[in-house]
Amino acid sequence: MPEENKTALHRENDDEIWDLYDQNRMITGRKHRRGDPLKKGEYHLVVHLCIFNSKNQLLIQRRQPWKKKWPGLWDLTVGGSAVSGDSSQSAAMRETSEELGLEIDLRGIRPHFTINFDSGFDDYYFITKDIDISQLKLQESEVAEVKWVDKEELLELAAEGEMIQYFFLDKIFDIKNQYGIFA
Repeated sequence: MPEENKTALHRENDDEIWDLYDQNRMITGRKHRRGDPLKKGEYHLVVHLCIFNSKNQLLIQRRQPWKKKWPGLWDLTVGGSAVSGDSSQSAAMRETSEELGLEIDLRGIRPHFTINFDSGFDDYYFITKDIDISQLKLQESEVAEVKWVDKEELLELAAEGEMIQYFFLDKIFDIKNQYGIFA
């Protein structure tokens, strides 16, 4: 990729506008520009989608080396912030379309679990879908490559420091078919 394109990508979607939520996850009606500091009591929504296949493998993506956060590391299938007007489901569907060129339907599906973090809410969805990864259209600004991994390879990548260190990685294959995190 030409150097000027990499520089443009470093801005990390600073033109994104997010809906702001209160501590009870109610939309406040206020908007926020990505990259600006959030005030105390302001929260935003982040989503992740984990796609498993019928071989009990998880689709993961390697982040581009020029990303601000976790450059070059392997990540869950899809993730990103909801933009203004997105529901949790529509944000996960949009992110999947943008990052992988894959159309999925999550209408009527709720997150398997939500993690509260300092500045927001992080919803996690799990689905099982057999996908030919050679047919995916990877978003060049976000995704360097994708691959299927089994539990052992996922944990090996994490142990080697090549995977974002989600605290539940050792349980993700055990909880993929249930809601909540208690197995």
